[in-house]
Amino acid sequence: MHPFGTELDQVIEEAAAALTRHQSTDGHFVFELEADATIPAEYILLNHYLGTPNESLERKLANYLRGIQGEDGGWPLYQRGEANLSASVKAYYALKLVGDSAHALHMRRARARILALGGASRCNVFTRITLSIFEQIPWKAVPVMRVEAMLLPRWFPFHIDKVSYWSRTVMVPLFILYALKPQAHNPRRIGISELFAIPPDQVRCYHINPTGRRLGDILIRLDKLARGCEFLFPRFLERKAIALALDFVVERLNGEDGLGGIFPAMANAMMAFSALGYPHDHPWCTATRRSLDKLLVIDGEQAYCQPCLSPVWDTALACHALMETGIKGSEQVIIQALRWLKGRQVLDVAGDWAVQRPHVQPGGWAFQYANPHYPDVDDTAVAVMLLDRARRDLPPGPERDSYARSIARGREWVIGMQCSNGGWAAFDAENEHHHLNHIPFADHGALLDPPTADVSARCLGMLSQLELEDDPHAARARGIDWLRQQQELDGSWFGRWGTNYIYGTWSALSAFAAAGENQDAPHVRRAVAYLKSRQRCDGGWGEDCASYWAHRKMEVKGSTPSQTAWALLGLMAAGEVHSKAVEHGIRYLLSVPRIGAKWQEHLFTAVGFPRIFYLRYHGYSAYFPLWALARYRRLHFLRTKSIRLGI
Repeated sequence: MHPFGTELDQVIEEAAAALTRHQSTDGHFVFELEADATIPAEYILLNHYLGTPNESLERKLANYLRGIQGEDGGWPLYQRGEANLSASVKAYYALKLVGDSAHALHMRRARARILALGGASRCNVFTRITLSIFEQIPWKAVPVMRVEAMLLPRWFPFHIDKVSYWSRTVMVPLFILYALKPQAHNPRRIGISELFAIPPDQVRCYHINPTGRRLGDILIRLDKLARGCEFLFPRFLERKAIALALDFVVERLNGEDGLGGIFPAMANAMMAFSALGYPHDHPWCTATRRSLDKLLVIDGEQAYCQPCLSPVWDTALACHALMETGIKGSEQVIIQALRWLKGRQVLDVAGDWAVQRPHVQPGGWAFQYANPHYPDVDDTAVAVMLLDRARRDLPPGPERDSYARSIARGREWVIGMQCSNGGWAAFDAENEHHHLNHIPFADHGALLDPPTADVSARCLGMLSQLELEDDPHAARARGIDWLRQQQELDGSWFGRWGTNYIYGTWSALSAFAAAGENQDAPHVRRAVAYLKSRQRCDGGWGEDCASYWAHRKMEVKGSTPSQTAWALLGLMAAGEVHSKAVEHGIRYLLSVPRIGAKWQEHLFTAVGFPRIFYLRYHGYSAYFPLWALARYRRLHFLRTKSIRLGI
């Protein structure tokens, strides 16, 4: 008997019922995905670039921006973080475009903070491009980004195929903008010269070395040399490269789901179309406009813009949590979700990933509603595990057989995407050209998509769940060896896509459990010790987004239900279901207030790019705590042999 009596059952049943009410009529789940001030600010800036302000909507976006302004006057990258210069400059500019007076108290506070951080001349490259487009600084303040890069052969040190999918889709339309150097319509002629510590027209080349390494210094000098030689580039090559860049964008335009399924790529594509002279009612422009507006979340007098949409991820994880509560794969809520998921599998597009894996058959799932050129390895592994888990409850027949075919294609694609070192990356294979992170353009430090522990763990969990006895491709054995090698000295694993070491450690422990690793193995016990050492006095776990800076690894602002759930799932995977730490953590989850399906959680617990871009998945506080509570109950009352789950 577990120590919580009927309270545990009551919370599980209430939360599960509330979660099912989030299901859409076609079967999928989707929750809001929130980032920092940058995305809603860029939405406003885009409107004013195009000369199409939307006063009613922008007033609501401005209300949101004012509401998330930090106590220090600037705008942070995550809740209760310190001000980020570039995000603050964009938020300030957006508010001024909407009509906020520079003399208003919140604007004066923001300006003081921005100047204390060095002023707008110290912004990152992406913000400098925006300021150049709005004629706030000269284009010479932006690193050289020649569109002729589209013409380079694959053996060249830089090639578009050598960067990550997100960099590719953002960068190609930026090449067009850099070549054409358009000016924003900016109908109200708003500027922000007051944010500069030096005269804006004196802002010079970008001299900040993104890595601090010698190669970075060399590339900065090459950037200066290239700038002096730009006049030598033949115009016919530039025109040819612009045409190639446009073809790249249009081929991947993706209808109302947008280029790459991500806001920055969509916004850059929209600006590139305008710079090329396409009217706003051109089909490419109208489709891109719809994709951008699809990202808006409007709630009364407040609105924000999401960086992308997460329906596949939310649907798969919500269903895993519901099935953990005892809902069978044959029940309607799961059947509807499975049918929707099955229809989203990419079976007929060999996307950009096929450059490295030309002989691998498509079979993955994207993160968004549609993004066929860029299926996501992590989403695919989670979707396959769900399909496999649910089909076991179905009677023999056509539906069960159809799921088996989807599972086989997904499994084949995931195995094919394994990197040569044994790990898995999110979207590409062998995307580890680390010299590219030294180029001045790459000051965000996220140009590449190398293998990560969390994605690799999910793939290993999938392979173990599907085939416990044989591994004809040796993919699992190689992956497990790679994952063991990634363990940190303190026993944790780095979490690339969730914050942070708690997420990575949960992922790794789940994979080892699914693979049948000895729970007394040294690497497992070190991980257990790590998780127990991070438990807080209230019984929960928390980890700050600042942990992505090495010297701030131990920072915590408070316990969160989602991070507590990850820690509990990790400990239970390691055989700690009856430990005091797990009992204390369960008690914490039972004590946190809930509104419907969601446990109360305001802190960001996910990441787009470490140290650059953070996320708050609104669904995480709904399905992860439910999952942890239900698994605790299941393991306490387990009487028969169960399938070994990979997640």
